[in-house]
Amino acid sequence: MSEDPEPAVNISGGEAGGGVVAEFDPATADTRAERVVDRLGQLYWQKRYGGRDAVTCLVRTILSQNTSDKASQPAHDALVERYDVPDADLAESLAAAEQATLAATISSAGLYNQKSEILIDTAEWILEEFDSAAAFDVFVKDEDPEAVRETLLEVRGVGPKTADCVLLFAGGRVGVFPVDTHVHRIYRRLGIAPADADHEAVREVLEREVPAAKCGFGHTATIQFGRDYCTARKPACLEDPDACPMGDLCDQIGVYPATGEVVDPADAVN
Repeated sequence: MSEDPEPAVNISGGEAGGGVVAEFDPATADTRAERVVDRLGQLYWQKRYGGRDAVTCLVRTILSQNTSDKASQPAHDALVERYDVPDADLAESLAAAEQATLAATISSAGLYNQKSEILIDTAEWILEEFDSAAAFDVFVKDEDPEAVRETLLEVRGVGPKTADCVLLFAGGRVGVFPVDTHVHRIYRRLGIAPADADHEAVREVLEREVPAAKCGFGHTATIQFGRDYCTARKPACLEDPDACPMGDLCDQIGVYPATGEVVDPADAVN
């Protein structure tokens, strides 16, 4: 691709977040999920991720929980400016942080008191288990991905989406498709995942039906698609069936243009 239209403010970190542009041919898609991801790649970008520092990635993803990138990005920038200083270990800096000061530093992220406690606990866990941020980074990048995922899920405040984002953006692991609220909504609305599927069930469908090399940009591009077109309350197709670039691939589960009603796919009338 000649240009990379990925937004700079994105959980992936934009161009500064690592990864390389890659090209994929939609004509080779074998499943509807892959066709959706290929079309998203044409609409936004196509990229393979990896290379971010594991502790920084984990911190960034924790800050993004239950909030928007617009709110969490300033918190991340402020945290990095205060605690990620030259010749210092970020895990050590956060483990030694005064909780009230850290909370004030990340206040734009929402739930900042809870998140500051989780960040300090997580930093202490990294030092106890791996001795340093650098050793944790090696673990994330080199160990078996399932073992990394299981280890991360044992940490308070780290759920499946957070663990998968660390595997994807820091570990560069192909075949990982993190499921956030946008991904969970969209692939059930499309009819690709069962309407009542939980986040883990949606992940299993996508990682089975989307080629490993496409999962990374499938995740980030789906988030952008959810912001631009397939929003929770007013999807683009609600008023104009031609307004959505996925119209011919979507079952519109839970979306009723005739009445203007939009419900969670799990609550859709069969």
